[in-house]
Amino acid sequence: MLRSIVCAVCLLLAAPLTASARTPDHAAEWNGAEISWRDVRSGIYESSQTGRPVIMVFHATWCSACKRFRAVFKDPAVVAASRDFVMILVDADAEKQINGAFSPDGTYVPRTLFIDSDGNVSDKLVGSDPKYPHSLNVDNPDELLALMKKARETYNIAPAPTPAPAPGESRT
Repeated sequence: MLRSIVCAVCLLLAAPLTASARTPDHAAEWNGAEISWRDVRSGIYESSQTGRPVIMVFHATWCSACKRFRAVFKDPAVVAASRDFVMILVDADAEKQINGAFSPDGTYVPRTLFIDSDGNVSDKLVGSDPKYPHSLNVDNPDELLALMKKARETYNIAPAPTPAPAPGESRT
């Protein structure tokens, strides 16, 4: 299974890349104003160039759990933590090949994968549901935040710097 995922990543990297990252469809619904969502090709390329790990979220427009999961990405702590990762958003129905290539335990949605910059999907950074390990709590950001923290430790990355406050603005 891992070999097929690595092969899929290699194929994506070999595909022509645009000069800039493309914002995936539906990013606005997933707090695209504050989270820098990438499409698969540009996100994997960015990860391979920067060494930052990926969080890849699979969703479907018809999925009620996915619609609830969107709110988790509006949490200020999730927004801040997302800066440490390359965030990739995938519409599982529109991108069936990618959905199938990154399905270590099935193509269910929502599905959240943690992937290192070499393209390896983590089997340790998973949720608490043994039947659907890449399914996270869709109503509360705590599980995602805990996994993001564990991923920073696993991948040995320092948190991204917090932007400086604007002149006359104070941090509280």
